[in-house]
Amino acid sequence: MSIDTKDKNMANAIRFLAADAVQKANSGHPGMPMGMAEAATVLFSRHMKFDAKNPKWPDRDRFVLSAGHGSMLMYSLLYLTGNEEMTMDEIKNFRQLGSKTAGHPEYGHTSGVEATGGPLGQGITMAVGMALSERMMNARFGDDLVDHHTYVIVGDGCLMEGISQEAISMAGHLKLGKMVVLWDDNSICIDGATDKTTSDDQLKRFEASGWHAQTCDGHNPDAVSKAIEAAKMVIDRPSVISCVTNIGHGSPNKAGSAATHGAPLGDDEIALAREEMGWTHAAFEIPAGVLADWRAAGSKGGADRDAWEGRLAGSGHKGEFSRLIAGDLPSGWMDGVNAHKKKISEEAPKWATRKASQEALNLLTAAIPEMIGGSADLTGSNLTKTASTETVDVGDYSGRYIHYGVREHGMAAVMNGMALHGEFIPYGGTFLVFADYLRGALRLSALMGLRLIHVLTHDSIGVGEDGPTHQPVETLATLRALPNTNVFRPCDGVETAECWALAVADTDTPSCLALSRQGVPTLRTEHTDENLSAHGAYVLRDAEGGERKVTLIATGTEVSIAVEAREKLQAEGIPTAVVSMPSWELFEARDEAYRKEVLGPGSVRVACEAAIQMGWERYTGKNGGFVGMTGFGASAPGGALYEHFGITADAMVAEAKARL
Repeated sequence: MSIDTKDKNMANAIRFLAADAVQKANSGHPGMPMGMAEAATVLFSRHMKFDAKNPKWPDRDRFVLSAGHGSMLMYSLLYLTGNEEMTMDEIKNFRQLGSKTAGHPEYGHTSGVEATGGPLGQGITMAVGMALSERMMNARFGDDLVDHHTYVIVGDGCLMEGISQEAISMAGHLKLGKMVVLWDDNSICIDGATDKTTSDDQLKRFEASGWHAQTCDGHNPDAVSKAIEAAKMVIDRPSVISCVTNIGHGSPNKAGSAATHGAPLGDDEIALAREEMGWTHAAFEIPAGVLADWRAAGSKGGADRDAWEGRLAGSGHKGEFSRLIAGDLPSGWMDGVNAHKKKISEEAPKWATRKASQEALNLLTAAIPEMIGGSADLTGSNLTKTASTETVDVGDYSGRYIHYGVREHGMAAVMNGMALHGEFIPYGGTFLVFADYLRGALRLSALMGLRLIHVLTHDSIGVGEDGPTHQPVETLATLRALPNTNVFRPCDGVETAECWALAVADTDTPSCLALSRQGVPTLRTEHTDENLSAHGAYVLRDAEGGERKVTLIATGTEVSIAVEAREKLQAEGIPTAVVSMPSWELFEARDEAYRKEVLGPGSVRVACEAAIQMGWERYTGKNGGFVGMTGFGASAPGGALYEHFGITADAMVAEAKARL
């Protein structure tokens, strides 16, 4: 195989930056960047549409490194193409505290990184969301403003993860023809050869889901380029290219083995690799001519970007397009929310909070066109579809509602990709208990600081007859444990509208709305434009007849139980307040004085939630009471279960009186 000297040198620049950085850090994964150096060189120098000086250009091609352990491939490409934030010093500081070259690529931390990578399978699924967003934006603004590809590099491990099948199936079904996957087909995983763990014919697997599939020699630049060109010509199907590679390519003694996956090669082996590959330059040294070739690749998209800016200016869409990119909500959107709240307070419906969510969504999706809904095959239960959200269908991407099928994990990762693409606010529904199925993607949402909303209905034993498999007694606690995640559990239609408003407005935090199956009374019957839920917790009913003796704290459907308990205590002459706490996270963000005032210093505190107690001690104190679950639920009508498990007003009264 004869390789053009220019291609060879450009690939070697990636290969040895990766090997040298891992060696200096004494930590990292050199094998994948060394093995995919030629394929990445071809992709970025011959095919990718991007401008290294303007990494946020909206119509750039997207590149996702799903095999995020090979992060030095990403960092090498950023430095070599001329990303201004990626300096040689950053390369030398690979995996060190405060560097932009973290062990795995981190969105928002490093300019030019489109998505946080590392948890395998997440990247290819986020790329589906990006490719879908490209088609949806194209349906709105046309080819002149939106016409780009989404490229992904995956490894064998990505394709072993179950979420990859959800991604492959969904992309094939939606015919996302501008998505191209380059599979680093090196047959090696951490434990050794992949034939220890899998014997799948991966290309047939893709083809079975409607993909265009090819194989090429991943170390032959022209072969890789020919395959990418063929993939780009297929407009009605996504494409996968098996780039058959040798992990750690260039290492005379370790290439092709698991030894190169996650450990430095060693100084002696790197020296031998330099000799093997004809790279005579010192560590971290890139010859001027090679760097000039790379910088030319990084700047050639500048003319395309300039032309695009001109088209945007003359399109008549600049204002709306720019608003979407900036993430600004339409002016006046809160007016509808406040009018909606006022109407609920006046009419006092006894909606389930999932129904209250649907009513809020009806007005929000009409006012905010970038909101994109969906559900994991539970639309009629989650109540996530509105009159404004027509279905996104095969070949017709003008809609705003995605039927994700029974793919909770895939749904959450696709939503991440849509949020990362930069224009849409995705929301998706499933049952709260199935948040466990999507947690890996939700964790990345929080880590990346993305604005998206999970509509998690059927939030307690109130689910009833479906039984303990569907009753999420522990799920609230696990969601609240995630950093940078808003967990809302509203008590009625007013709070539900407020929580939706907070979720939509929070530009850098994902939100989860835990919503009931069963109906609840409207407790907020006096209207105010102030968003009381923004405080996280507030006094819903104050104590009467003297200084507060008891504070009853509750969330969601149990707030009405606390209100009933308060009436009983007040009737006995015990001044009692009810605190509704729709969001622990927002309450924790308030100052200490506010928190103390709301919780009632010196009062007996009793919390009530149809879930396990974990975490409530911070609000009740060591001697406070708790009414809730101590184990799994059961199958019976919801009302009977509340009585059976003792989640009642009488139980709250007893807990309070025992502590007076």
